Amino acid sequence: MPQAGQCYVLWGSAGHAKVLASLITLTGGKVIALFDRDNVTPAIEGVPLYVGEAGFKRWVESMKTVTDVVGLAAIGGARGRDRLAIHALFRQQGLLDINLIHPNASVCISATIGAGTQILAQAVVSAEARIGEACILNHRASIDHECLIGNGVHIAPGATLCGCINIGDNVMIGAGAVVLPRLSIGDNSVIGAGAVITKNVPAGVTVIGNPGRVIKQN
Repeated sequence: MPQAGQCYVLWGSAGHAKVLASLITLTGGKVIALFDRDNVTPAIEGVPLYVGEAGFKRWVESMKTVTDVVGLAAIGGARGRDRLAIHALFRQQGLLDINLIHPNASVCISATIGAGTQILAQAVVSAEARIGEACILNHRASIDHECLIGNGVHIAPGATLCGCINIGDNVMIGAGAVVLPRLSIGDNSVIGAGAVITKNVPAGVTVIGNPGRVIKQN
């Protein structure tokens, strides 16, 4: 979880940046810079915004050191590849690449959490679950025992993964969706809000409904 006095930078300047900034402030940390690929309005008043990789490199050059600063990707949705690329860029420049866990989340001691993953308020990660890098487990998301979650996954508010589920890389699971036990979801697939997944989902598709059905290739 965030540490008092810890400095952070966020790539993304929209709603998810506000969520992360609130969590960081809650535990005494501080956001010192924002980055975005577009010249947008800063999400956090008083925090400078730098545009694109050129802006990021200018910020790095302006700092005496960045090795004590945490970098996080503040980009939600089905953009796991982008989150992973951002964390790779942060690591190249020497920023700290650690996860961020809300104090009101419940994470079992036997669970494994990858670098750059964000676990928000009231989310639950159960026994022996393994969560990859640069994932987002949003508010009230529930990950049951022995689930395997790939890199760059976003599990939206209120979604439920029952036990022993295997989720591939860069998957988006929508708000309130339910995935039944011992199923798998392939890389780069999107599960719509409220869907109930009763059978395995192949890679690269969008699934909606109860029971879930494929509606398109992504």
